[in-house]
Amino acid sequence: MKKIIAIGASNSKKSINKQLAIYAANQVKNSETIVVDLNDYEIPAYGIDYETQHGIPEKAQKLNDLIKSVDGIVISMAEHNGSYSAAFKSIFDWLSRIDKYVWKNKPMLLLATSPGGRGGMSVLETAKNTFPRMGAQLIADFSLPSFFDNFSGNKITNNELNQDLNSKINAFQKEL
Repeated sequence: MKKIIAIGASNSKKSINKQLAIYAANQVKNSETIVVDLNDYEIPAYGIDYETQHGIPEKAQKLNDLIKSVDGIVISMAEHNGSYSAAFKSIFDWLSRIDKYVWKNKPMLLLATSPGGRGGMSVLETAKNTFPRMGAQLIADFSLPSFFDNFSGNKITNNELNQDLNSKINAFQKEL
């Protein structure tokens, strides 16, 4: 059985991106989903002065070890002012200090959603340009616009969007 990590790149307790990441990861056959809640990895904002004085936070090392241990990554990016959420950016920066190849050359399904019609497209584009240089084997990406109109009862309600995501999940599954 393959192990997949599902990350919603937000620290919101009701994160729609976490919901989407879990939903997509759970669609992968013969796999176990390990959910990462960024609230379990609260650490100081990255800064070289902090690193010099205190070293790498233990929680960042634990997440790095977890990423090493899985077969694939499903991550859904929250968009804050067109970019990464502060909570995600800080843990991402710390992870990059442990290993430049943050994503360990693991297959990745990259997602984004938002309440609005663009579905997190700006942050999705940023991640698509950055993550492969940081060790992501980017298999597919998907944006779900208007989350509250298109996701209900723990599923995507728009058939066209659901078919699109399912084809990307299948491509991801083949690479595991």
